[in-house]
Amino acid sequence: MIHIVFNEPDIKVLQQAIELDESLQGEVIQIKDDYAVGPLNNIYLGEGIDQRRQWWREVLTGGDGDSKVDSGEVDDYKTAAELVGTMRRDENEIIWIWVAQNKHDVSGYYWLLNYMKEFQGRVFILYLNNLPFINEKGNIFYPNWISEIPAKEFLKAKKLAREITLSEFEVDPDEWTKICDENGGVRLLEGGKKLKSEDYDFYDAELKKQVTGDWQKASKIIHHFLSKAKHTTGDMYLLWRLKTMIANEMFDVQGKIANMKDFEVKAPSR
Repeated sequence: MIHIVFNEPDIKVLQQAIELDESLQGEVIQIKDDYAVGPLNNIYLGEGIDQRRQWWREVLTGGDGDSKVDSGEVDDYKTAAELVGTMRRDENEIIWIWVAQNKHDVSGYYWLLNYMKEFQGRVFILYLNNLPFINEKGNIFYPNWISEIPAKEFLKAKKLAREITLSEFEVDPDEWTKICDENGGVRLLEGGKKLKSEDYDFYDAELKKQVTGDWQKASKIIHHFLSKAKHTTGDMYLLWRLKTMIANEMFDVQGKIANMKDFEVKAPSR
């Protein structure tokens, strides 16, 4: 059994669950890119792959994510190729794809599906769509992320495993193709597995609300956004958007515009 997750914190909690339940025994593999943001046009062709890599280079260079630029740390195409090779060599191998109710997981699921169709009948999805769980305090909650589920609750979660149907292998790629062709900068989850596209500046208005007339470190502005906004995204994306607005002279800034703790921002005094 191979488990597929889309967030690094999911790995640890799933490994803890495996220790509690031998029936879950298997390798845990992460799809690392965030397909809920960035260009998607020709995402499976060399031109589209290079375009996306160049976009991430632009987002990460000169900031907290600088060390990840061209590090080779994120190579989902290599991961997918290795998965396909493993499945072809061992006809008894199966894959469980763990998807929580968030745009990041759903976008990752759609991206991965392109490589899974030849293994229909051996690929399962566990979609935690509006399923209640019990947290560490004994209260009922609805997780937005796999990592929020206590390890012992995976005994309940595993019951969700079901084959991805032939119909889904036909319909879901059409939905993803539509999203890729729209090529918006941001994807949002409307419900179920339905995504909608927005422009790259989708988060700007809400991010701008966190900038006041007082000097604040960029890290504080981003933290406030993440704690208050209805729709959130990764901090590296938000840092890039904040820098974009600064470049457009929307705010006053002091310090070196690099890592989010290196510079301060406030509303323009003029």
